[in-house]
Amino acid sequence: MATSASTGNDAPALIDARIAQLGDWRGDVLAKVRELIHEAAPHVVEEWKWRGTPVWSLGGILCTGETYKAKVKLTFAKGASLKDPSRLFNASLDGNARRAIDIGENDEIDPKAFKALVREAVAWNADSKKKAR
Repeated sequence: MATSASTGNDAPALIDARIAQLGDWRGDVLAKVRELIHEAAPHVVEEWKWRGTPVWSLGGILCTGETYKAKVKLTFAKGASLKDPSRLFNASLDGNARRAIDIGENDEIDPKAFKALVREAVAWNADSKKKAR
């Protein structure tokens, strides 16, 4: 697999390959959150960065999807600034910018709440772009 940044047509294929390579519950979770991200933000851009990390962007990074032995970690680049009324964020809570959702093997994620959080991240990026002008 490629280890350099990729935003071209190969990024989705690299993410597909990562999901298949995992071949366990982590691949299932990554595939499910990927599907939810696309439902919430149909124009999202998939990228492959930092030695093999799936990244979803729209007007800036929305979140990354890292896989570890005991969890899938979804890190939202501007998570500290996002409204999270369903309290999905459960990791990296002390950071100034990022917040994360750690999903373990038997954890469930609320699809409606997760899609609302993704839409909140999209809106944050859009508002930030407007303010930068």
